[in-house]
Amino acid sequence: MRALIGPHAGTGDLTDEQLAEVYAPPSTPWLRVNMVSTVDGSATGDSGKSGSINNDADKRVFDTLRRLADAIVVGAGTARIEGYRPADKPTVVVSRHAEVPEKLRGAGPGLVQMATCAAADHLEEARTLLGNDHVHVLGSHRVDLSDLKARLAERGLTHLLSEGGPHLLRDLVAQGAADELTATFVPRMVAGSHPRITDGPEIDVHLELATLLEEDGTLLGRWLVTP
Repeated sequence: MRALIGPHAGTGDLTDEQLAEVYAPPSTPWLRVNMVSTVDGSATGDSGKSGSINNDADKRVFDTLRRLADAIVVGAGTARIEGYRPADKPTVVVSRHAEVPEKLRGAGPGLVQMATCAAADHLEEARTLLGNDHVHVLGSHRVDLSDLKARLAERGLTHLLSEGGPHLLRDLVAQGAADELTATFVPRMVAGSHPRITDGPEIDVHLELATLLEEDGTLLGRWLVTP
């Protein structure tokens, strides 16, 4: 993997230590969203999961981002579809309904947390499953994602990695909570009616390219969300 733009550009293949330097957050609190897409814009392949389009280059960056992060933030739908299980650091599920995905139940205290709103219909169930301290009620009828970022920072979780899905990416950007989009474009086309990496009402947000890596035709970029 070589850097075309950004730190270490032109220095040849990146070591694991150099890759970690490339993706180190420039400040904290910092929230980045990591997504993968085909060249023709699909966020999934025929399985309906991102795993059907990613490759070794994407997996290497994915693993690096997870090592660097203090916590993982993911939409409830994505957690269910992708089969998320408890990790070695907190997984924060964002859901207006506060329904804890089945495979994320039974984790140790604090390893799974819920970000939801007061109107959630499974709020009390989430509190029973996860404990009051690990259920963040942020807003009345929608989840205030900027408040979530601040709440987690207060608990020492200052480097946040969101893994989508498309609705959550759109909402994080729209609410001003996302600092960075980390996106991989794999050299494939799949056509069909697959989802894009964003979904929801229109937004128009400028991004600034900070880093671009390449490996065997796969492009991996870091775009900063500008005010």
